[in-house]
Amino acid sequence: MVLRVGSFVAALGGELFGDPERLIEGLASLESAQPHNLSFLSHPKYQQQLASSQAGCVIVSPQMQAAANARGDCIVADNPYLYFARATQLWKQHLGDSDTTLIHPSAVIDPLASVHPSARIGALCVVEAGSSIGADTVLKSRVTVSENCSVGERCLLHPGVVIGADGFGFAPDNGTWVKIEQLGSVRIGNDVEIGANTCIDRGALADTVIEDGVKLDNLIQIGHNVFVGAHTAMAGCAGVAGSAHIGAHCTVGGGAVVLGHLTLADGVNISAASVATRSILKPGHYTGLFPIDENAAWEKNAASVKRLASLRERIRALEAQVKLLTVNPSSN
Repeated sequence: MVLRVGSFVAALGGELFGDPERLIEGLASLESAQPHNLSFLSHPKYQQQLASSQAGCVIVSPQMQAAANARGDCIVADNPYLYFARATQLWKQHLGDSDTTLIHPSAVIDPLASVHPSARIGALCVVEAGSSIGADTVLKSRVTVSENCSVGERCLLHPGVVIGADGFGFAPDNGTWVKIEQLGSVRIGNDVEIGANTCIDRGALADTVIEDGVKLDNLIQIGHNVFVGAHTAMAGCAGVAGSAHIGAHCTVGGGAVVLGHLTLADGVNISAASVATRSILKPGHYTGLFPIDENAAWEKNAASVKRLASLRERIRALEAQVKLLTVNPSSN
């Protein structure tokens, strides 16, 4: 497929400095781009890569216009990364889709399920009774939507996603476990994307809720009765335990964990591999992890951490002695 540079500008805006008839055969990074590629510069620290790039045209910010002009053709946009994201969408739109099948013959859809006529259901998918799939939503292969769950409009569920498996609920009984039936469901809003093999459990009583615009990466576990606010994003292997409430516009880094029954306010960002052990009610960036080190040094530091409580008490005792001497020097 080929698009003119001018076609990108006509569709997405921006200011072109160069030849609008230049043909683009693909999108690529600065390092790998060739003269027939469109690329982008997202941060000034990569300016050296810009100078040496072979890209036919580069999307840059207004601050980088002079450097980009010295190299060759460029499109100037306020947010180059966002512009590039929309350029990828435009490219895919023109690529089209050779598979026009809306429901794959191997998909299993219960007669009591509701699937919008514009939705696409991939190979080996299962949509169980009482479930609903909204307009223009796409279920890739092997997606399971269990009974009475709902998926909104324009969602994308990647291969292996499971919506509405039972939450992990058991009551102890003299050394054994008694299952707590999970009687809620899962409600997913519009414009949600869920990565491969991610699982979202149904609620025990109330529903598990994923609001509009949420983006979940691969291999994420969302426990029962969790609430995830609009436009929150989570990276791969994150885990959210049951009944946690995560606000809107939050981010959770890869491998991070949010413990059950906690609340994260809107706008909270959790670093990768962190563990949220308490509610966070103020927006901001939070990190909780032990930095990697050589094993011998790590063991020494870990041993010191174990002694922090006793060291704190010793410091308090010393502070009390110092205060006493300050108030009554003759007591020495």
